[in-house]
Amino acid sequence: MAQLSDDCFAFGGPMMSVDEAVALIAARVHAVVDLETVRLVDADGRVLARNIAAPLPLPPFTNSAVDGYAVRSEDLPNTSEQAFPISGRIQAGAAATAPLEPGHAARIFTGAPMPPGADTVFMQEDVRIDASGKVLLPPGLKPGANVRPAGEDIPQGTMALPAGQRLRPQHVALGAALGLTGFEVVRRIRVAVFSTGNELAAPGEKRAAAQLFDSNRVMLMAMLRRLGCDVSDLGILRDEHTALAGGLKKVAGEHDLILTTGGVSTGEEDHVKAAVESIGTLVLWRMAIKPGRPVAMGIIGGTPFIGLPGNPVASFVTFVHVVRPTVLALSGALPEPLVPMPVRAAFTYRKKPGRREYVRVSLRKGGDGALEAVKFPREGAGLLSSLVDTDGLVELGESVTQVEPAQNVGFLAYASLI
Repeated sequence: MAQLSDDCFAFGGPMMSVDEAVALIAARVHAVVDLETVRLVDADGRVLARNIAAPLPLPPFTNSAVDGYAVRSEDLPNTSEQAFPISGRIQAGAAATAPLEPGHAARIFTGAPMPPGADTVFMQEDVRIDASGKVLLPPGLKPGANVRPAGEDIPQGTMALPAGQRLRPQHVALGAALGLTGFEVVRRIRVAVFSTGNELAAPGEKRAAAQLFDSNRVMLMAMLRRLGCDVSDLGILRDEHTALAGGLKKVAGEHDLILTTGGVSTGEEDHVKAAVESIGTLVLWRMAIKPGRPVAMGIIGGTPFIGLPGNPVASFVTFVHVVRPTVLALSGALPEPLVPMPVRAAFTYRKKPGRREYVRVSLRKGGDGALEAVKFPREGAGLLSSLVDTDGLVELGESVTQVEPAQNVGFLAYASLI
């Protein structure tokens, strides 16, 4: 398990900014050291443990990029169409050992190896065959056209994939192209997930009139699994100091991260802060972010602890900015900064300076074809419909105080957040 000192998250400043929180996590959280080897088909979403140098060049041999006719660049027509005898037919997967004679052309297909001496290919759409069976090649083609040299994509011995890469299907494809059958990866991060609150009932259980079905926990578990985590669902902890402290302490030594939702504000019935302080160390982050200011982080028995707000939108937003970078750091993954896409605002908005805010929006095309962000019509960090019925978040930086229609803003699609 990841073992951290009790003061590794100590932060003595005022309300912490989002950038300060991310930098602190990156600097203080250490990656787990346990590794395993997985098959290529099981590698999607895992974090690569070691650098991979290309064991062969890609492509491994010089080949044609098109169906057509291979020639020597010395024989290219200069000013007028020229007839070439056709010598040979080279299909993909076939060997090409015989040198191409001067003044001749070889019929060749996409992916087939270039015959010795040939270095240029005419596309079949650009040529004609005359009555005698010769191919008529037009002037003007540049030497080397339509040819993929050996190593053009990745030269042999160069870095193909770096350690820390969170593998996606394209990385798996590259591994297969290099002839690999598997990857050495960091083992999955083990995360314990609780919800807290007497007001919560688990879906499927009997719900009292004053209770809500617990939605945050299943949302957070789904987000963690998309990050490649091994998740333990530990249910709902009631608003009682002893139960909270006991439940948290029990799982600390068996997991790399403890994640809770709810109970981290300063109300009389928010007991998470006192429970964590009684069994570990907690630094309460009053992050300069909306929605989601009440976020807690600390250490319990050497295991990182993060407490997210109970409102679902606040929980979602703070997961992205606190839990996501923590999981990436624990797994040794390379940083994956969130890069907003510029779009045009189709709404008016006012905000306070000094904090970062996230506005739920849908995208549409304006009359000129440009993408516009349309704000969800209602406010409130408890509106799950505002996450379901929108496409992503507009990020408004600390210095922004207002947004007017037609102003450029930064858009983060939900798909990019995990």
